Amino acid sequence: MKVVVCVKYVPDAQSQRTFSADHTAERASVDGLLSELDEYAVEEALTIAEDAGEGQVIVLTMGPEEAATAIKKSLQMGAHEGVHINDEAIAGSDSIATSLVLAAAVGKLGEDEPVDLVLTGLASTDAVMSVVPAMLAERLGLPQVTFASELTVQDGAVTIRRDGDVASETIRASLPAVVSVTDQINEPRYPSFKGIMAAKKKPVQTWSLADLGVDAGQVGLDAAWTRVVSVDEAPPRSQGEIVTDEGQGGRALADFLTARKFA
Repeated sequence: MKVVVCVKYVPDAQSQRTFSADHTAERASVDGLLSELDEYAVEEALTIAEDAGEGQVIVLTMGPEEAATAIKKSLQMGAHEGVHINDEAIAGSDSIATSLVLAAAVGKLGEDEPVDLVLTGLASTDAVMSVVPAMLAERLGLPQVTFASELTVQDGAVTIRRDGDVASETIRASLPAVVSVTDQINEPRYPSFKGIMAAKKKPVQTWSLADLGVDAGQVGLDAAWTRVVSVDEAPPRSQGEIVTDEGQGGRALADFLTARKFA
């Protein structure tokens, strides 16, 4: 079982978000890390490989030098190897360009031995679009099953449970396939000391766009189909209204909600 997990290096959600002059997210001034939602995909890949008794889990990311942090964390969790697509031309790429580069990388990874399963997280915690898995599946010509809160692989097929607001669906697709998982599917493991030490010896390949046969003119901010045209700072929070409850607190709350048409 050969599983590729697409992961992303993102700004820490707890940091102050700012934008560059070109309206792209400013990343140099904030700490970055493996997207928390991608940890669930890594964990699920490891579980699948362990249940199969054998398997290869490869983590794949694209981004600047710092993006190697996402691969490092994944290897510490237990992934077997990593691939880092690092090319200056990638900066500013939108989801369409991202899916193009990732698809080329998955194709390259499957040249010697086919990839059985491609896993992704629910969404990246910076853009939060949830569209790359579908685009990736389209480019690879594979079935896609998304938002899995439960996943099993058996008899050449993947079966997921997708939980909606009022019902749950069971969906089955033949392998190979692209699957995105939610944060309800498992509990990601913490890297152990043994895992941290072992990760230092695991192979990590670095590829450029040329290695993938991708034209630099198809990626980056200039080639983006979507872009941010303006940015305004969020207004400062105003101090809330404080009501001293002297027996009328309930009525004061009801009046407050009614005035704002919440009740």
